[in-house]
Amino acid sequence: MTTSTPQPVTVGIIGAGYVGLTTGVCLGELGHRVICVDNDPEKLALLRRGTPTIFEPGLEAMMQRNLAAGTLRFTDRIDEAVRESEAIFICVNTPPKADGQADLRYVEQVAKEIARALPADYRVIVDKSTVPVRTAEKVADTIRRYNPRAKEFDVVSNPEFLREGSAVQDTLNPERIVVGASTDRARTLMRRVYAPILSRTSAELCEVSIRSAELIKHGANSLLATKISFANLMAEACEAGGADAHEVLHGIGLDRRIGREFLRPGIGFGGSCFPKDIAAFRHTLETLGADASLITAVERINDHAYQRFLQRIERELWVLDGKRIAILGIAFKANTDDIRNAPAIRLMAALGKSGAIVTAYDPQATSKAKRVLPNVRYCADVYAAADGAEALVVCTEWDEFATMDLARLRKAVATPIIFDGRNIIDRAAAQGAGFTYYGVGRATTQ
Repeated sequence: MTTSTPQPVTVGIIGAGYVGLTTGVCLGELGHRVICVDNDPEKLALLRRGTPTIFEPGLEAMMQRNLAAGTLRFTDRIDEAVRESEAIFICVNTPPKADGQADLRYVEQVAKEIARALPADYRVIVDKSTVPVRTAEKVADTIRRYNPRAKEFDVVSNPEFLREGSAVQDTLNPERIVVGASTDRARTLMRRVYAPILSRTSAELCEVSIRSAELIKHGANSLLATKISFANLMAEACEAGGADAHEVLHGIGLDRRIGREFLRPGIGFGGSCFPKDIAAFRHTLETLGADASLITAVERINDHAYQRFLQRIERELWVLDGKRIAILGIAFKANTDDIRNAPAIRLMAALGKSGAIVTAYDPQATSKAKRVLPNVRYCADVYAAADGAEALVVCTEWDEFATMDLARLRKAVATPIIFDGRNIIDRAAAQGAGFTYYGVGRATTQ
């Protein structure tokens, strides 16, 4: 008996930000017909020309290919996407409020617009944005409130697990696809959406209840953030106790129950996901009456890791006023231009406030950083940033920083000091080139 190939699905993507754009482009690559909606005219003009508004390896070529093939298009009309699509993905921002609670105003606004445009035939509305538990129920209630005649629809939760810098690969070759749905009809359509991935990868389809799916994303990010904060706590203990955090965490991570991923100390996590998601999860726990003290500690340790690094710089350089300090890496992590909650941005602002003359280099994030910190001198490469510097500060784990010509750097700087906030520079090589090296959780060498 021959198994029939599932027919392509017409998919509407509401919000062409990081998650929406990556998801839409990749679904187009899989053969679906994708309509991406965004309300920013400048962004839309770029997207229609095939120019992504974010940096993500592999995204631009794929986007241009699918625009040319006709599997991807961009519009500012939500009603058009709702009318033509079988599945409508909500991919809008859910920024944190002052207390950490996720601000769902954009989700509600989109739900209202979907309600007004919803046709009589069946649709699945997909919560792709990271949202608190029970959000899908609120979306469904909103649609019914603003369109009492709407009967033929389901709301499902389909959280994303995209890592910036490898989001295209994570979409096309995921470890798992989580779908929270309450009807077989909705589950069947979602299986069609992901059939091209499930048929050719080892990805596990995790079909759960809607509320479980909503909690999986916040829980996963909170656990990963906990591992990072644990690594930074161990780094602090190692510095105080005279041990080496690299050796200690390597030994801990060899236990397969624990694993080595995310057990790397540094200057704290940033980005658009971890700080926002764990704050939202903390608020959810407090709302549900559960103990949120673990999450509170994770946030506190993360901030302390940054503060300890800044204090180390201030202590070792003594007077910052008038000193030239080179920042290597601005994005919150490598292979992205995202500077949201980036420790480097926070650090540059603090150094500038103390009177330091800050120069900076990043392979991708410079244009965005200029809009936030215009008084920093941004350079075209590492060596230009290091010229005349009295300290080099590594804030992002770009590969090129691990392979810098240390002898050339030594000639460029005024004083040979490296503060390695990501422990990516070879300590012995730095010492051999004449640098005093300060890592995180590691002994100082000079």
